[in-house]
Amino acid sequence: MLSELIQEESSKFVEAPKSCTPQGALLSSMELPLRGTFYPLGYAVEIVTNEPAVLEAANETFGHAGVSRISAPLEVCIGVSEGLDPECPPEPTRRQYNHLYSLVAGPDNQALLDLNICIGFAWLTKAAVKNRLYFRYNFLEKTVYLLLGSSVVTDLHAACVSKNGRGILLCGDSGAGKSTLSYACARAGWTYTSDDTSYLINNSNAPRVIGHPHRVRFRPTAKALFPELEGRELTLRLEGKPSLEIPTSELPGLITAGEASVHSIVYLNRCRSAMATTVPLPEGTATQRMQEALYSAGEIRAKHEKILEVLSGIPTYELQYCDLDQAIRQLDFLV
Repeated sequence: MLSELIQEESSKFVEAPKSCTPQGALLSSMELPLRGTFYPLGYAVEIVTNEPAVLEAANETFGHAGVSRISAPLEVCIGVSEGLDPECPPEPTRRQYNHLYSLVAGPDNQALLDLNICIGFAWLTKAAVKNRLYFRYNFLEKTVYLLLGSSVVTDLHAACVSKNGRGILLCGDSGAGKSTLSYACARAGWTYTSDDTSYLINNSNAPRVIGHPHRVRFRPTAKALFPELEGRELTLRLEGKPSLEIPTSELPGLITAGEASVHSIVYLNRCRSAMATTVPLPEGTATQRMQEALYSAGEIRAKHEKILEVLSGIPTYELQYCDLDQAIRQLDFLV
């Protein structure tokens, strides 16, 4: 259905002749006749473009989710031109001044977002869009989740699993084992919501998070822990780190949920020889640490800092562990 719509609409579009006028150089008259509505995290986002591959990439990225939340749709406009460089551009440089946010990967590939009024637009070359992984990670996902993060959710560097209806956020630095432990919990019968990033719902009375239950990402070393991952191909993430990204539908027996209530927060401390133990942390630790880790500025940061105060009263612990089974038993005590 989507492919038929793209073909029908794109057949109507004829690229405007290049102009040497100032207006032509601005690309301000570029027509964007193609539209598609998608529901990342359950919120409506309309993608407007002149390039069918943009909607195809959006469907790959967000097509798993259906509408589940009532909100005014956000709009992202993406204009695509031929460009002079046939090579894929470099990773964009990100800058923010108060509510204005930019992604710049050279003169022909850039995006600008207004996080106050929640609109974003990008001008990209066909070479950038052709590299599907580059486009999805660096521009499409970044733009959409930045707009959602400035309006309806606050992103947390945390995995989320739950048992008996009680959700636990698994936090920690990169490499602490969030993805590995969350998947190990899922294999042990826990409900899986997210492996690395969770989104705190801004207007919820009690702390609730949304995740990415449709997929799980691993470091390559996870193959040694989980035999079912053998034979899976690595994907080079744009930070240069190889990873395994697998749809949870291809991992039988997993229970997943798009949302979870937060009842405990656990910071992971993986030690080589430690027996698993759980140590309570002072009240407010999670709020302070998450505020320090915010990747935002100005009014948006102040808004996120205020929202994160809802986690101040949530019991917070440090989990020292080496063995996954021991770690899961410690988490069992919390639920």
